[in-house]
Amino acid sequence: MSAGNIPVSGFPLFDLTLCRYSQGFDGGGVWGHRNDMNRLFPLVVAFLCAPLFAQAPSQVAPAAALKVSARAERADATYQVGEKIMFAVSVEEKGKPANGSLIDWVIVKDGLATEQKGFSSVVDGKATVVGSLNEPGFLQLKVTAHRLDARSKPLAVSAMAGAAVEPTKIPRSLPVPDDFDAFWSGMKQKLASVPVEPKLVSVKSPLPGVESFDVTAPALGLQVSGYMAKPSGAKPKSLPIILTVHGAGVSDSSLGGSANWASKGFLAMDMNAHGLPNGKPKQFYADLKVGAMKDYRYEHKNDREKAYFTGMMLRLVRAIDVLTAQPEWDGKHVVVSGASQGGYQAIAAAGIDGRVTFFAAGVPAGCDHSGMLVNRIAGWPKIVPVVDGKPDMAVLEAYRYLDCMNFATRTKAKGAYFTVGFIDATCPPTSVYAAYNQLTIPKEIYDDIPSGHSH
Repeated sequence: MSAGNIPVSGFPLFDLTLCRYSQGFDGGGVWGHRNDMNRLFPLVVAFLCAPLFAQAPSQVAPAAALKVSARAERADATYQVGEKIMFAVSVEEKGKPANGSLIDWVIVKDGLATEQKGFSSVVDGKATVVGSLNEPGFLQLKVTAHRLDARSKPLAVSAMAGAAVEPTKIPRSLPVPDDFDAFWSGMKQKLASVPVEPKLVSVKSPLPGVESFDVTAPALGLQVSGYMAKPSGAKPKSLPIILTVHGAGVSDSSLGGSANWASKGFLAMDMNAHGLPNGKPKQFYADLKVGAMKDYRYEHKNDREKAYFTGMMLRLVRAIDVLTAQPEWDGKHVVVSGASQGGYQAIAAAGIDGRVTFFAAGVPAGCDHSGMLVNRIAGWPKIVPVVDGKPDMAVLEAYRYLDCMNFATRTKAKGAYFTVGFIDATCPPTSVYAAYNQLTIPKEIYDDIPSGHSH
């Protein structure tokens, strides 16, 4: 599916290019499921236009100095294995096409070094760089132009571009563990032994016509903590569920986010990833981020039962327990949506909880933890240490049970929606497609060609 407008059965075109925001370096189809799931699709797409988290601004040279841009020459930036990939580079100096200079460039295989590098001449502000890849995957070009600024100091300006090579053929790096299902069944049984017992505290809603609640519920270890909202006066069995989950970092839940979904006719919960109390001063979360929770993702990384993300995924199940127990749930629809670490959670929820009927994963983390075994880069949290080219096998084995490639094989949802950035260094596109390709349900992916870790 290429960038731009997305035709969806029964709905107008959604121009996702309007949702894009920039950051520094770091197909159309018809849905095959029920019309009532189609009704939810544009609303979930709208969620994916929300900011992921604060990004570093792009490094832009002064307009009077130097400007560089790069892109794959094909509009869809997609090629065949072994085919020449043509990158078009533009260089402007003081607002006019540069001429008679050289650019240096390097091509990487989704962050991994290749032998493809060199220099190219700039003629009338244009240059061409040619690369190739002999396996399904992604290439990124980084090109740099050099000049002296007005004070005769060196000035270097860079640009990046990405290209896909038969991405839907990217294979998994390891098979699903034989006891994958048994492991998660056992963990959910442990969770089920903890009474749900949610605590709902009414809070002032930011929107009229919406009731809002601060919700907590016990789970294994850390509690569930979120804001739940529903339309005022909603009738029993009238509302679909949407659970929105967070990217990496430390924060409280979004009161406004859940209320906004409720205003669109959902029984909604926005849940923070760590069971933290909601509504505290910003400094409370800032202190945790640089203090006690600075390295949360590495906790017990060689133990599949105690690993931090195991608890995070079980909190999703418990949140769905709370939501499906509400009398307003329509008994049919459960949507989970998030980006980055939130995309990781969305895929995991769909893989271990059969109540999930639709999920949306923007630039998802948690994909292809074992990619280094086949000379690929793993996605965030890049959890498996590699020393002298050898991965820590204890961590790798533990995280096979926390890999989106494997969660994706287990979902029975009626549909899924992904986004992927072609120059994403945090959740590399190769890893995202490695997970996406495991889905056997109706699915769509939005190729955000010029973007990094944004959605």
